[in-house]
Amino acid sequence: MSGLDGLDVAELLQLGSATLYEASGLDCFLDPAFRPAWEGAAIVGRAVPVTAQLGDNLALHHGLEAAGRGDVLVVDGGGAPFGYWGEVMAVAAQARGIAGLVIDGGVRDTAQLRDLGFGAFSTSISIRGTVKQWPGTIGVPITLRGRVVHAGDLVVADRDGVAILPVGDVDRILEASRARATKEDAYMARLREGELTLDLYDFRRLGDPIRDAADSIGAR
Repeated sequence: MSGLDGLDVAELLQLGSATLYEASGLDCFLDPAFRPAWEGAAIVGRAVPVTAQLGDNLALHHGLEAAGRGDVLVVDGGGAPFGYWGEVMAVAAQARGIAGLVIDGGVRDTAQLRDLGFGAFSTSISIRGTVKQWPGTIGVPITLRGRVVHAGDLVVADRDGVAILPVGDVDRILEASRARATKEDAYMARLREGELTLDLYDFRRLGDPIRDAADSIGAR
């Protein structure tokens, strides 16, 4: 699967959020409170930042109009446990090719989102209803629990977490992630042969633990 400005979506999902984050050298992860709305949900796409008022999802409806194929709506809902998003909006999003949703707030209809295969990550699951009053902001940078998200940043979300890769660093991060994955494959082979992580990563130079002689292997 490819598209997304020449990026290989399948490769990004295989590398995963953790490897991409670690290889980036940046604090580009979202707070662990952001979790998949259903088991197996995963997202790759370009961020469309949205700001919504607490308990008001009108901005998300405007976001549906603004976003297009391969985009991810990344929404600051203030962390409020309301059902900002559900099956109806997911169907509308898929018709436009929108890749997924990341929201600091709640979603609902999680079984239906799973059946649709629509990737959604949220900080809560909630059936509490919303109003439609404030149109919000679209495309303006937002801050999600300390992490700034700009329009066009690359979003990679899976069961491990959500990485937001700055748009100008994506090529560098991808190359670094490929190199890290290749190195880790070689490490795995050595571990399967019985090598210890202490030696593999040269951790012995950091010192030895203080042991209780009575509990040491040699005293048994």
